[in-house]
Amino acid sequence: MCSVREKQVSEPRAISSSHERIDGKASFLAQSDIFRHLNAEEITELDRLTTIMTCPPGRVFYRPGETGHVLFLLRTGRVQLYHLSTDGRKLITATLEAGACFGEMPLIGQGMYNSFAEAVEDSRICVMNRHEVENLLTRKPAVALALLQIVGQRLVQLETQLIDTTFKSSHARLAALLLQLAQPDQQHDSTLVVKGFSQEELAERLGVYRETVSVALRDLKEAGAIVAGRKHITILNTAYLHEIASA
Repeated sequence: MCSVREKQVSEPRAISSSHERIDGKASFLAQSDIFRHLNAEEITELDRLTTIMTCPPGRVFYRPGETGHVLFLLRTGRVQLYHLSTDGRKLITATLEAGACFGEMPLIGQGMYNSFAEAVEDSRICVMNRHEVENLLTRKPAVALALLQIVGQRLVQLETQLIDTTFKSSHARLAALLLQLAQPDQQHDSTLVVKGFSQEELAERLGVYRETVSVALRDLKEAGAIVAGRKHITILNTAYLHEIASA
């Protein structure tokens, strides 16, 4: 797997509260998994306590060993959680979509972050001060329970990833990943495609070297299961991939 160098990025800029009200920050908070149990008055107060920032791709929110002071809620964009080895190899443990929260571990007793969190596309983030989050968790058990459920789901995903890494072949894990990432082709609804992922990015999600992914893709192509191009993979035989993934 190729080495990863940290990117030079600019600081996020805050968005004015008036502009954000037009965009419906309160509505976003009210629909989030963590705060959906709050009433209208509590959401209004939460809206006052949260800040919105816009971040470019490459913005690193935190690193291992740093102390957490805020909770992040991803309004738009995508954020990756990952680890780096001493030789610069990257292992992605989660790719978060809009609506997800991150940076929660220091709020439940861990103290410091144990991974990197980085924006992979233009993103808008709701940020809430740790002190305010802790007060809310104390006063609202439903919010605390929702946060614990999110943490639990993430731990289950990590456990599944560990089991697959230990017991499944790279071919099986790649087949499962392709099925997970596949979307219907806009021109042919019956065809599934995986777009926008390089071999290196697929390798980072699996925690293997790029060459390992290259060999597995070649074998799947020779078996007639896929057609692979640059950041574009067409799945020709879904049943075969399911068979390989479950091996």
